Amino acid sequence: MLKRIHVRHLTLGMYLHEFCGSWMDHPFWRAKFLLKDPKDLERIQSTAIQECWIDTSKGLDVAAGTASKSREEVDAQIATDFSLLENLPPLRVTLPPPPPPPVRDHTPADMGTELRRAAAICGKAKQAVVSMFHEARMGRAVDSVGAQHLVEEISDSVTRNPGALISLARLKTADDYTYMHSVAVCALMVALARQLRLNDEQTRLAGMAGLLHDLGKAAIPLAVLNKPGKLTDAEFNVVRSHPVEGYHMLKEGGKLPDAVLDACLHHHEKIDGSGYPDKLQGEGISVIARMAAICDVYDAITSDRPYKRGWDPSESLRRMAEWTSDHFDQRLFQAFVKSIGIYPVGSMVRLTSGRIGVVTQQAPTALTTPQVTVFYSTKSDLRIPPEVVDLAAPGCTEKIVAREDPDKWRFPDFDELWSGFADRPW
Repeated sequence: MLKRIHVRHLTLGMYLHEFCGSWMDHPFWRAKFLLKDPKDLERIQSTAIQECWIDTSKGLDVAAGTASKSREEVDAQIATDFSLLENLPPLRVTLPPPPPPPVRDHTPADMGTELRRAAAICGKAKQAVVSMFHEARMGRAVDSVGAQHLVEEISDSVTRNPGALISLARLKTADDYTYMHSVAVCALMVALARQLRLNDEQTRLAGMAGLLHDLGKAAIPLAVLNKPGKLTDAEFNVVRSHPVEGYHMLKEGGKLPDAVLDACLHHHEKIDGSGYPDKLQGEGISVIARMAAICDVYDAITSDRPYKRGWDPSESLRRMAEWTSDHFDQRLFQAFVKSIGIYPVGSMVRLTSGRIGVVTQQAPTALTTPQVTVFYSTKSDLRIPPEVVDLAAPGCTEKIVAREDPDKWRFPDFDELWSGFADRPW
């Protein structure tokens, strides 16, 4: 049986099933193991991780009377919270106004059209970010004008069709991660800003913060940044230095808004004060940094890394919902979910008919009725011709009944089914 407990209740002999937090918050490259080493217990309790899941069928249980929650209790609460999202009033925030940009193309586009345009933007953006990181390593200032043009292109794509570039950027390879992560977080920040109904200028400010939030990783040795195994404590501390390094890089350039610098410095702060580098908490963290924290973690946990496969998008949101009270601003997280959907594009789902499919587009008015391309029948245990099922269409009797784990099924063409690309298009 799985139980969620506070890490202070961990004891030797318990079987650690999963940390309640992103793997960026701890130096362990694996989660599932029997806790036998006192040093491992000490390291866990010294990290920012507050809670974890233990498997009582494989190790010791908690003492009688110790606070814990079962998987069923946690999942039921998350399902209830997600079911209420559509009825929540819009959350409105304000950011400092940057200079107004030129008029851009915001004409809505269908998913197929925007995916092709987004692929071209991703290719261009990756090269631009690679160059930006190279210049930073050489001690040169960021080209703020070039970065602004890139943010505008990404923003325009997200405005035309939010699901295209956001989902496509998730297909990054482990080698691409550092660079495409900046592109993806930029796009996610733009989508969140639009959900918050920020104006165009403030939306682009949020996008700029997303694009530059991880620039400090240019100061981290690649051998540490891309290490496929467990980090030493010293290496983990080097990785955690990137917000401060990035802040100094951007500040020395002298041409970027303070809000962008603040997001770079504080995107790893947490609502409960357990983040870094300044252990800020609650309202002491700026809105733009709280936004960046959510977007940064979502893209990180949905992306393949040298040491870990990315999680399915809808599963990632479910896990983030478990951490919300400690990690993220709850209202901003709710707005984030509304911006990309409870089942984001690329999520594998099972329908009431027993067919398995992948979410290909969000419904404009509901979070639980996206378009799904079905391609497999669990009743016949066979592939079937792909068919688009619009769950929001009048008379549609199909519903999503479960998330599915792509790693369990291992369909070789899964990403192609929703993106239209057999290989990464950049």
